[in-house]
Amino acid sequence: MKHYPPQFKADAVALYHSRPGASAAQVARDLGIYPATLLAWIKAADEPGEPVRSAIEAEAPAGSSVELENRALRRRVAELEEEREILRRAAKYFAGETKW
Repeated sequence: MKHYPPQFKADAVALYHSRPGASAAQVARDLGIYPATLLAWIKAADEPGEPVRSAIEAEAPAGSSVELENRALRRRVAELEEEREILRRAAKYFAGETKW
């Protein structure tokens, strides 16, 4: 059985939650892990029953449509930056395990 660092597990779950249209199998394939492994991590992380939400999503929407659009765009940029960081860490982690 392969051991994954806790930060990698947390990043994988965060990546899954940041991709609303993606299945766990798609995210697991992107990370190079088994879908069942990712599903177990998601289940363990979501046990309280509350979905993971960012601080931006937790804010109450207020103001004009331009402000709402800017907030949505900032949220999307944050999601993309988080995904990029998770994928960078995953690549670094798996590159370290490769024995060429």
